[in-house]
Amino acid sequence: MGGVSHYGDRSSAVDIRALLVSADPITIQRVSHVLREFSISPDVSEEMSEAVRRVIGQKFDAVIVDLQLEEQSGLILDQVHLSSSNRTAVTFAIGGGDAVGNSLRKKAAFVFERPVSTQSIRSTLKTAYGLILRERRRYFRCPISIPVTILRQNMPEVRCHSVNISEGGMSLSTFAPFSVGEDVQVRFIIPGDKILFEAESRICWLRMGSMGIRFVTLSPDLMSELQDWLSRRLEESLPEAVALNFRKSRSFSPMSPGSREQN
Repeated sequence: MGGVSHYGDRSSAVDIRALLVSADPITIQRVSHVLREFSISPDVSEEMSEAVRRVIGQKFDAVIVDLQLEEQSGLILDQVHLSSSNRTAVTFAIGGGDAVGNSLRKKAAFVFERPVSTQSIRSTLKTAYGLILRERRRYFRCPISIPVTILRQNMPEVRCHSVNISEGGMSLSTFAPFSVGEDVQVRFIIPGDKILFEAESRICWLRMGSMGIRFVTLSPDLMSELQDWLSRRLEESLPEAVALNFRKSRSFSPMSPGSREQN
């Protein structure tokens, strides 16, 4: 299964997104500034209703909530944990000093303590960066064209090329007839690796000249190989200024002090 592969480089930066919920202009300015240093795009909401709509309707890698919003901040964090698309997002609280703030900070994985300074924000964010990138990698679709073989029972094999690949599946370029929900096996070799990947898969969508498959069964060893490969591709998509932080974060343990277990 030879062939030339193509995938992106640092010229196509990854869009890492954080929802920042606060009504304090100085806090918004300082947190947004540091987020951009880490190549994270801040999406600011100043009102609870707007923040909840975004949590329900959009995907974020991190959610930062100002506890000065008092009970509303707790409701927003609860909505994040209940959201199907954001329940694994890394959560931050911007600390409040009263009793309400002290109880609400337990709902977040990390806390920016007040008084908020760019230095303290930078220090906390650096600790959490590994988890944020792990969350981004979970749905990172690496654009890549590699040969793929599709096998199915009592049918000739189909040879095609990938459009992109993620932890959960692949997008493929093919005009061969398939059906949504059809079970297939895909075989491919990722660039820089001589290991043959074999994954029991299912067709999840079809379009003219392309289709999407979801990996149903992939051995733990192969999944680990794929995750490592995607991590390297994700690093290549990051600007040079934050690539070093990414390398350091790959050795970060999610159970280190200051973090909680992610579901």
